[in-house]
Amino acid sequence: MTTLWYVSHPEVRIDGDVPVPRWGLTDTGRARATAMCAQPWIHDIERIVSSDETKALELAAIVGVHRGLPVEVRPGTAETDRSSTGFVPPDEHDALAAEWFAAPESSPSGWEPAVAVQARVVAALADLLEGEAPAMIAGHGGAGTLWWCHLMGVSIDGVRDQPGAGHYFAVDMATRRPLHGWRRVDDIESD
Repeated sequence: MTTLWYVSHPEVRIDGDVPVPRWGLTDTGRARATAMCAQPWIHDIERIVSSDETKALELAAIVGVHRGLPVEVRPGTAETDRSSTGFVPPDEHDALAAEWFAAPESSPSGWEPAVAVQARVVAALADLLEGEAPAMIAGHGGAGTLWWCHLMGVSIDGVRDQPGAGHYFAVDMATRRPLHGWRRVDDIESD
């Protein structure tokens, strides 16, 4: 079985003066990304694809150095465009995210609608499912959840979202179906 792993970036350094796509990983996020390199499946990866956002690129670079692989950048895999609001405090962000998942065709506070993000990510990753090389995608929780919902053939719903930063799921490339839900990057599994 050839597998593709979708990995959401771990913890980020929140800075209201920096555009959200340019936020980088915190020391904790870097430590968790490094710990993820002990996952048994990391040694199977032959290809690394990343969103063009700094936090995902930093995650991809850590795995790329560990595996000796280059990182392919795909802007179409970026997280939801939230430039209309920029940084919002966590409570406000959580409320907007809940609205975003609950009404996927809407645009809460000008955010990119969930259905648009899902279509963009599905298109940007379609060729990876056609390939034969085990791959890892360094991405984001919201975008990854939307892709997982598409692959499972289920409706967009916030209950399917990752339980926090730094999680992954695996996809059987032959069936194009996820093998499991979100798992923590630093909880060593034997996929």
